[in-house]
Amino acid sequence: MGPMFSYKITHRSSECGARIGEIETPHGVVNTPVFMPVGTQATVKGMSPDRLSDLGAEIVLSNTYHLYLRPGHEVIERLGGLHRFMGWDGPILTDSGGFQVYSLGELRKLSEEGVKFQSHLDGSTHVLTPEGAVSIQESLGADIIMCLDECTSYPSSYEDTKRSMELTLRWAERSKGAKGGNNDRQALFGIVQGGMYEDLRRESVAGTVDIGFPGYAVGGLSVGESKGLMYEMAEIALSILPEDKPRYLMGVGTPEDLVNLSGMGADMFDCVMPTRNARNGTLFTSKGKVIIKNEKYKDDGVPVDDDCTCYTCRNFSRAYLRHLFMAGEILSSILNTLHNLHFYFSVIRGIREAIVGDRFLSFKEDFFNKIEGDL
Repeated sequence: MGPMFSYKITHRSSECGARIGEIETPHGVVNTPVFMPVGTQATVKGMSPDRLSDLGAEIVLSNTYHLYLRPGHEVIERLGGLHRFMGWDGPILTDSGGFQVYSLGELRKLSEEGVKFQSHLDGSTHVLTPEGAVSIQESLGADIIMCLDECTSYPSSYEDTKRSMELTLRWAERSKGAKGGNNDRQALFGIVQGGMYEDLRRESVAGTVDIGFPGYAVGGLSVGESKGLMYEMAEIALSILPEDKPRYLMGVGTPEDLVNLSGMGADMFDCVMPTRNARNGTLFTSKGKVIIKNEKYKDDGVPVDDDCTCYTCRNFSRAYLRHLFMAGEILSSILNTLHNLHFYFSVIRGIREAIVGDRFLSFKEDFFNKIEGDL
């Protein structure tokens, strides 16, 4: 990956495509498979950096689009870079902002040059190019940065998806050309697109690998397609991406997704689900989801999850968590987020231990046998 980056596989499953690896970065080693909490605005909502570290977070994700608009990447650079700005001394990955711009819908206009868009904050007009996205991320100083891509909506026609995929490839080449040649402190990952079409996914992988990156992401999933189709497209890409490079499934997903996709050889995951759902009163457990606002928890004196050892489950009942949520207390978001992230990291630890012990398939079976849906 360059002088300050390396990736090595330390164990391969004898049962499936799952593997254990290490990504070395200037700010520490990331053990894979790994879940990256999303810190969109240079903060994982409801969590201080020390609490995140105590929970087991090894790397966090921040968002280029949001930090470019507020407070501005120049401000962050002047203040010593993103690590110092947010008080996190571990590895950071920044996405390119492409997905956020895609989400703006009619507030954006796409061209070969890049994306012209209106800020969701004040309506001001901006242009994000592949070169600009790299420059912003270089200013932020993240350890892993991403090429600008176009995320294809679902459903999309074959012709539109092919055109979008080919544009993403051209942008990937420009992104690589824009990265400072003397900057060995950041690894630029390419992004595979191709929508829900197998041949376009394969073409995107081939084209992106041909350009050459130290790591590869699979984008354009979990955008409204069925779970089965998502897994199908992910498996196609994962099966042909280089073995010796980290593979990042962008924006995915549920605890079940982490288990299934790790078995296919995915190394890195990020998703707002554990933190956003926590703020909305949905808690993940080993037996399924708990919707804490439900009336049945009003007098429930047991922890959210009897099998969980997090601070929330060791100290508070479902009844108390329901009370906090119904009262709109800030502590509700904090305790719920703490539990959900602890659960996600526990799942990841279980995956790693199962791979090392060559018992991934039995771990997966046990995991799914316990899940009952919404409790």
